[in-house]
Amino acid sequence: MAAVASMTGFAAVSAAAPQATLSVELKSVNARFLELGIRLPDELRALETGARELLGSRLTRGKVDLRVTVTRDQSAPNARLSQQTLTRLAAIAGEASAAMRDAAPLGLGDILRWPGVIESDQDDVEQLREPFGRALDEALHLLSQARTREGAALRSTLLERCDGIERIVTELRTQVPAILAMLTRKLQERLSQALVPALSGSNHLSREELNDRIRQEVTLYGMRADVDEELQRLATHVIEVRRVLDAGGAVGRRLDFLMQELNREANTVGSKASAIEMTNAAVELKLLIEQMREQIQNLE
Repeated sequence: MAAVASMTGFAAVSAAAPQATLSVELKSVNARFLELGIRLPDELRALETGARELLGSRLTRGKVDLRVTVTRDQSAPNARLSQQTLTRLAAIAGEASAAMRDAAPLGLGDILRWPGVIESDQDDVEQLREPFGRALDEALHLLSQARTREGAALRSTLLERCDGIERIVTELRTQVPAILAMLTRKLQERLSQALVPALSGSNHLSREELNDRIRQEVTLYGMRADVDEELQRLATHVIEVRRVLDAGGAVGRRLDFLMQELNREANTVGSKASAIEMTNAAVELKLLIEQMREQIQNLE
């Protein structure tokens, strides 16, 4: 059985590289499809395509942001300042100071920590390819574990709501026959009281024909108020929700569709409600289904 995974998670990994340290940060949130946002330092731009392919092969849905920083070893014998980066940083700092005159100027530590300020003769992408791949793979593993843990918690919550829907359906099935019997009896009595005196002197309908007409109206009312089919479909949809959760994998879209079907049946039960018990049951059903729908938005 494949695990049910959430779309939200976070992971951070550091990896040692020649005269540098790579920091890889992954975070994901809800999205209809897989959306990748990748921020790499200039020296790793050549690795972006491979990173996208790896993320796409391991994740199905979610807005996933990858952020990578490279911190150079300042004690390396061939480490030096990048004049190009310093010039660009000075221009940015000048624009920021003009816009925010009260802001403190950049300190030496801020400048040295700026990505790309410190460079060395080892600034070859091939020197960073293996550490980056290793860190990204580990970060993906940790992110998947976090998403799986949350997915397991969401699965338990959804199954509890399934239990609640099944309980309501079972109670309604027990109550509805008695409710309908009571309502049809009252309707028959009211129709008889209203129509028999009014038509007793008419030559168009006999008493037996009038009673037949009343029985027809009562039967039609009972058919319109009967919710047995809706309750059966609710039970069937809940069984399918359980099956999908047990199968695992990327279940979000399938479960979202099932929530629409459950909600449709609950609305029909509410529209046919002819007693306070049925109305209350329909409200409880819609509440449980909405709670499930909100949780399902987090599932992959």
